[in-house]
Amino acid sequence: MYPEPAHHPPVQRAVEVHQPTPITPAVMTPAPLVPLPGHVPAVASVVLPDGRVVTGYAMSPAQPEPLTVKPVVSRAAVNVALGGVGFLAVCGGLLLLTTFITALTALITQLITLAAVLFGGFVAVQIFKPSGAKSGNTFHIRKATFKRNNFNG
Repeated sequence: MYPEPAHHPPVQRAVEVHQPTPITPAVMTPAPLVPLPGHVPAVASVVLPDGRVVTGYAMSPAQPEPLTVKPVVSRAAVNVALGGVGFLAVCGGLLLLTTFITALTALITQLITLAAVLFGGFVAVQIFKPSGAKSGNTFHIRKATFKRNNFNG
């Protein structure tokens, strides 16, 4: 503890030796087993060389993840195939659309030609009709001369 002052003579002290008291192990009674639902792993006990018993659960080796089964055809190939089918459908529709437009243009052209032929025939019949016909107006066209902006008819 504290040192004695120098003016006092040293005091002889007795040495005490303490021996540890051994601890007697308590008698352990096993706990009652309670059934648990589901799978309960087995408990393993190992006796060590010095006589101690170590109890614990046995470790099962880790199971690898199951391999996922890959489809025979990849998703990219299916998407490309579906895109091709869609493109063919669009091309077929565009082909039909252009065919329809071409046919409609030909029909309109033929209708215009038919109207021109009918109208031209009607005009030709009116012009070349015999003049002795009783119906209609008769126009006599004479030669007319223009001299210095004066009409002489």
